Amino acid sequence: MITKINFFPLILAFIGLISCKTSQLKHSPAPETGMFKVAILYPNGEDKTFDMDYYEKRHMPMIAEFLGKNLKFYEIDKGVAGRTPNDKVPFVAIGYFYINDVAEYNKAIVQNRDAVISDFRNYTNIQPVVQISEIKKLVYNNIK
Repeated sequence: MITKINFFPLILAFIGLISCKTSQLKHSPAPETGMFKVAILYPNGEDKTFDMDYYEKRHMPMIAEFLGKNLKFYEIDKGVAGRTPNDKVPFVAIGYFYINDVAEYNKAIVQNRDAVISDFRNYTNIQPVVQISEIKKLVYNNIK
């Protein structure tokens, strides 16, 4: 009976170790040279409104679904300051889609144009500015 009691914690520990799937953990997404970045910028201004909660939870996931496998990942930036502490933030928000194929991106947006445009009124009165860029070079700071 004593050996069974001591053996039980070992079994639990073993099960806990084998249930850890560290080899299957995904690395955080990172841009790669040759990928494209779609930046959707929402300029700040007088009487401009923006619902960040809706943008995060509804709008961006909806667009991500439209983009499908072409989308590697997306980011959302919330503007918090301008160049100096006294400067107003130039953009209230910026959304980024990291994609592999610009033509596929454009096709997905055109096919869902009405849904995209009609959803704007749910979170903003700002006319966004869109820029698509190719990622040419990545440099990581290795200084510790």
